[in-house]
Amino acid sequence: MKQPRLLTASSLALLVLTGCAQDEFSDLREFMANAGATAQPPLESLPAVMQQEVFIYDPGEQPDPFKPRSLKPTKSGGEFQPDLSRPKGPLEQFPLDGLRMVGTISKEGQQFALVRSPENSLFRVKKGDYMGLNFGLVIDITEASIELRETVQDGVGDWTETKATLALQE
Repeated sequence: MKQPRLLTASSLALLVLTGCAQDEFSDLREFMANAGATAQPPLESLPAVMQQEVFIYDPGEQPDPFKPRSLKPTKSGGEFQPDLSRPKGPLEQFPLDGLRMVGTISKEGQQFALVRSPENSLFRVKKGDYMGLNFGLVIDITEASIELRETVQDGVGDWTETKATLALQE
């Protein structure tokens, strides 16, 4: 009699173990089965790389753009070359944007401009005086501004003239 009890107890244990041994990876198997259904279509392939035309630079009479050029003044100097031997005035040691026109005065019919330097010194400027670092020649003085003609050197070494204005600062 002991044997049927043992058989019943072992059957019961086997039944309990099979109930506990459910498939623990069933959700993973379900995900793997459905994963391919929501996949995106494959990307389009990149377009083929087109071969570029080869360009050959023929400079002709032009200078080589990859050779450094001298910034020294040209020997001829051109028609706008400033007088480099002229002694420089006190306002030629400052850049033009560092100078401030603060007023004008007239004396015996001649118009003068009052210019303040970055060092806070006050200078009286008349037509024909020089100002700034670029050989700025004063060509006109009005109550609102000073007109200058600057002589600058370009990248090739030629001298060119440009106009500049120093406006009254209030």
